[in-house]
Amino acid sequence: MKDGAVQVICGPGRGKTNAAIGQAISAISDHKSVIMIQFLKGSLNTDRMDILKRLEPEMKVFRFEKSAAFFESLTEEEKSEEMMNIRNGLNFAKKVMMTGECELLILDEILGIVDCGIITEKQLIEQLESREGEMSLILTGKVLPAGLESYADHITYLQEVK
Repeated sequence: MKDGAVQVICGPGRGKTNAAIGQAISAISDHKSVIMIQFLKGSLNTDRMDILKRLEPEMKVFRFEKSAAFFESLTEEEKSEEMMNIRNGLNFAKKVMMTGECELLILDEILGIVDCGIITEKQLIEQLESREGEMSLILTGKVLPAGLESYADHITYLQEVK
């Protein structure tokens, strides 16, 4: 992926996060710094996170949600609380984009935040436009809003066949 490119990995199939992590490992092998911010996946209390932590300091992974459960399985009250945490994650992402803190920023399930109505497509576009320098971005999620297609240099659509 060339410097400054925006890649979208979307679709109903599994493997979007794994594809993004593969891109991150490629970037790390090219001596680039990577930050991954995950949304809608619950807190950091999983064995998979331990594996990703081994890639530090070249790759840092952040989740701002407090609940261990996935967002869709929460009660309305819990969702409301987690939306504040998600907004903290979005603010952190904006800071990273504005300061150029890394060379590759992965916003895992950012498209899901739009799909869930936590932020609007317009708000996400404004966030993307705040990016400074040649930072590359990877955005993942099931549904790519039509208005975001023009911001992507590459779109990968994953769909399970069998």
